[in-house]
Formats: sequence, C-alpha cells, structure tokens
Amino acid sequence: MVVVLILLAVASRLLPHAPNFTPVAALGLFAGATLGRRAAWLVPFAALLLSDAVIGFYHPMSMFWNYLGFGACMLVGSGLLARSRALPRLAVATLASSLVFFALSNFGMWASGYYPRTLAGLGACYSAGLPFFRNTLASDALFTAALFGSLALLRAMMRSRQPGTARA
Repeated sequence: MVVVLILLAVASRLLPHAPNFTPVAALGLFAGATLGRRAAWLVPFAALLLSDAVIGFYHPMSMFWNYLGFGACMLVGSGLLARSRALPRLAVATLASSLVFFALSNFGMWASGYYPRTLAGLGACYSAGLPFFRNTLASDALFTAALFGSLALLRAMMRSRQPGTARA
C-alpha cells in the first residue's frame, strides 16, 4: 500500500493540475492514520523527492518548509485519526492539515526571501497565499473523503464476504 500511495502522489504532481490541487496532504493524513510511523513518514517524503527529481528542485529553504508542511499533515493524521475516523474528526483533521501546510509553506516562502523579511512582508506573503489556500483546502477535503471513504467501503465489502455474515 505504501508504494501505491507514493506513486499516486507522484503522479498527481506530474500530471496537469490546478495550483495546490493535489492529494499529497490527504495522502500524508491517510498514511498517518493507517500506517505505522516509519511507513507513514515515507509516503509524503518519498513522493515529494521523486516528483521534485522530475519537476526540478527549487529554493532549499522553500523545499524544507513544504516538506515539513506535508510531514505535519502526516502527524495530524497519526494524532487525530489513528484511533477514530468519525466524520467530525476527519473534518477537523482535514482543516487542521490544510491550515498547518498553509502556515508552514507560506512561512517558507517568506523565509526564502521572496518577500521582505519584515512583519509586513510576512503578512503580504500570507495574503498572497490565500487564493492557493482555497485550492489546498478543496483538494484536501476531496482527496481525504475519497481515501477514507474508499477504505471504509473496502472494509465493509470485506466484512460482508466473511463466512457467517448475512447477505442481502
């Protein structure tokens, strides 16, 4: 499953897509919730490294903060969803991972010198990032729902096929 998740994330970054509309954060959230800690770390970081090797590496400071943001999404998944994946928890985890990624990745843009390294520059950086946040939140919600919904559906199908269960 780890390899499939990594390949999905790599493909999503290489195929044409709207800015910040990829499943990488949702995959980190999903990996954190469903995989062991070591494998969960591998999903976002391997996906980013492999796709960046093709796309091209960029400013090291920005990369660091982006990678940290996706790692944080994995930590949100392991912290909020490892024991319970009820819909309200999924909603909170999705919003939290989107916000954490937005905060860290934009901080990285500011720290990289794309904006003046002042409080006003930091504010301008976060303001300029708001249109991207809309896509981040939308893709995180869509892909998180698809990943966790698919898992729930698969588990329900497997339970219904077990011997001794009633079939409709």
